[in-house]
Amino acid sequence: MKRLICFLGILILFHQVSGQGPAIEGCDIFPSDHIWNTPVDNLPVHARSDEYISSIGSSTSLHPDFGAGTWNGSPIGIPFNIVGKSQAKKVVTFDYASESDPGPYPIPDNPLIEGGPDSTGDRHILIIDRDNCILYELYKARPQPDETWLCGSGAIFPLDSYTLRPDGWTSADAAGLPILPGLARCDEADSGEIRHALRFTAQRTRRHYVWPARHYASSITDENVPPMGQRFRLKAGFDVSGYSPQVQTILKAMKKYGIILADNGSNWYISGVPDEAWISTLVDEFRTVKGSDFEAVDCSSLMIDPDSGKARQAQPDGNGWSVF
Repeated sequence: MKRLICFLGILILFHQVSGQGPAIEGCDIFPSDHIWNTPVDNLPVHARSDEYISSIGSSTSLHPDFGAGTWNGSPIGIPFNIVGKSQAKKVVTFDYASESDPGPYPIPDNPLIEGGPDSTGDRHILIIDRDNCILYELYKARPQPDETWLCGSGAIFPLDSYTLRPDGWTSADAAGLPILPGLARCDEADSGEIRHALRFTAQRTRRHYVWPARHYASSITDENVPPMGQRFRLKAGFDVSGYSPQVQTILKAMKKYGIILADNGSNWYISGVPDEAWISTLVDEFRTVKGSDFEAVDCSSLMIDPDSGKARQAQPDGNGWSVF
């Protein structure tokens, strides 16, 4: 039997919570009840969904900002580095020091950098310390002659924690969110299940942010423009059956876990990790998915504490559905 749950005056239909959250090298990428790993497929549609979709582009196609091979000579996507506890840590100075974790950071020799070592773009460096399960993220990372690093900003995330950035702080991302938990990874796509939300960008964002985001990067005050942290999902009725297995897995995740607006950039660009195993048809297949196939989601009922990423979860009631 289906059971309706009334929470804060909203009728919401919840599926039973299932499974473990995502993991890399034995480290859970946040607890399974973290907001990044919480399904949103049965939450209510946001009151400004149509306006938000129109702002980003109703007829604009989805685009994978990741793939195999190179684009303009650089790998396509945001890579990440794996280090152990013995990795030497480097001194890092920041352009935005007042909103950055001082470190030091365990940057390996010749680290994988977004866009490659000669990139002039965002130059993100993402690092997982697999022994301590800590995520380190850097923006605009530039090596210095004395073996230190100069970066735009940096953030450190214990992966067993729900702690968010201090209110109003950036991270290595404009929304003050971690980057790695929102990346599409080829190993997950090939496994048949992605168990977390995905990160995406839009050209115009509002001078506002909603939980779990902590920062904005805009002067736009139009309430019809989405704020940083706004979650969207692919509509339940969207038919994924004609897509390749990798893309089907990604689209199913977009239905269940959704996508989170995390940075200013090209509209409907989905972030992921470069990998030679990505299929060559990603761009063509994504192109058939339009902004109008999405809806904005009201996630307010999941928030327990505005300073925590822990999300309210439904519990099984014995009938395949869930209640609080």
